[in-house]
Amino acid sequence: MSDAQLEHFRQILLAWKRELMEEVDRTVHHMQDEASNFPDPTDRATQESEFGLELRTRDRERKLLKKIDAALARIDDGSYGYCEETGEEIGLKRLEARPVATLSVEAQERRELAERQYRDRDDQYR
Repeated sequence: MSDAQLEHFRQILLAWKRELMEEVDRTVHHMQDEASNFPDPTDRATQESEFGLELRTRDRERKLLKKIDAALARIDDGSYGYCEETGEEIGLKRLEARPVATLSVEAQERRELAERQYRDRDDQYR
């Protein structure tokens, strides 16, 4: 992968990270501003449910931030764009679609197939 391509993906990852961090800040401020002790139990339950959903979303985004940081580290150490399983190059189209990808399409398909087969085998014993 050329230096220009690596820089392109670095900028995509940094922009994505910045966007996620801004969303985290908005959530914190929103929860602080909206936190109320409603006298009606239904209103309290609704608010708790909304906050729970927001927190689950932020947790998924926290995991994504770790993947973004790992991808940026791979760019720095020269291993970005190579499949962790096979060592082959990951296609540019795949990286455009999923810049944090660590597996080639083929390796990802094999992994998903193995997971499905393992899960199906587990279901027989339940």
